[in-house]
Amino acid sequence: MPGLEFSSNWKILQARLEAGKKAEAKINGGVKRKRPADPKSTRPRPYSRGPKATGDNSIPLTKKRKMGSYISSDSAPAERHATLARDHDIDPSDIHAAFDRPPVSNAKVLPNDARDDEINAGLHPTNKPGKYLSLDCEMVGTGPPPHADHLLARVSLVNYHGQQIYDSYVQTPAGTKVTDYRTSVSGIRPHHLIPGTARPFAEVQRTVSDLLETRILVGHALKKDLEVLELKHRPRDVRDTSRYSGYRIESKGKPPALRKLAASELGWQIQEGEHSSIEDARAAMGLFRKRKGEIEGEVVRKYGKGGPGAGRKKGGEVKAATAELGDDVEDEDDEEEEEDEELETLDGEDDDVTSQPGPAQAKKKRKKKKNTRRK
Repeated sequence: MPGLEFSSNWKILQARLEAGKKAEAKINGGVKRKRPADPKSTRPRPYSRGPKATGDNSIPLTKKRKMGSYISSDSAPAERHATLARDHDIDPSDIHAAFDRPPVSNAKVLPNDARDDEINAGLHPTNKPGKYLSLDCEMVGTGPPPHADHLLARVSLVNYHGQQIYDSYVQTPAGTKVTDYRTSVSGIRPHHLIPGTARPFAEVQRTVSDLLETRILVGHALKKDLEVLELKHRPRDVRDTSRYSGYRIESKGKPPALRKLAASELGWQIQEGEHSSIEDARAAMGLFRKRKGEIEGEVVRKYGKGGPGAGRKKGGEVKAATAELGDDVEDEDDEEEEEDEELETLDGEDDDVTSQPGPAQAKKKRKKKKNTRRK
């Protein structure tokens, strides 16, 4: 700008800068040249496994975790352990002991829904029975009013994880007339029990017997179920949740209804209309799993230690110490007779079926039942 004067110091600084530029241009011949490349730098860079960011939009492969933060990948082992428990029928508590992780909850492994249920599918082709099987049956009424005689109409089995193992309708035997299908609670209709849809009783009985052999039977009020199947099971291998003392507290010592226990203990709503034997078997297994330690403790105190089929030799033979299995079964029957009236009340609660035996009803001769063990 005209009239603007610079200080003497500013003029001296400008002169020195100009002199420096001229000296540099003289040395380089007035042309800027690139520095020759170092031969060592032409070698390929070693492969790096770490994250590489080349721009603003690059995404790092890993993120640095802050202290105390949660990484979502930590849930992967829990999912793998749940799959391991389900696919190989391993007790979640055993997985907990092996991997030091909490056992998987009933809600994840034992769903109470019918998404995977295949009605009347027979033996499931892929699901594995495992050590524990839960049984439930649907029955229809025969005989004169009040149709108190029970006849097997459907049978279901689920494994420890609630997966369906077996489900079948059962044909009505020739010469037997069903007088009450109890459809409102049993879900059974006449066309379910005809040949071509239902399986013969002998076939169903044999399949169930084979499945239960050497396994622990779980269920709720199993006495009636075994009666209509005409089967017996080794008492020490039965886990009847209606007999567990811890579940009888609210009912003041009486056998509690499965519907009420499922609601109070599992938060499940079942038997709100037509019953599903698969759903009921699954609920019984859920109740067993919730108090497994206490229920097993009661069994040990009553029968001593021993796994399913304890004392059984290969080929179905039984050791001398347990050869008198029939005596054990009869002793259990004697104890069950003391609870017959309570169990009749329980059946009425669960099935909304009332039975009022008249004075003309004579005591029925007990049928000889087939043991689930082979001789």
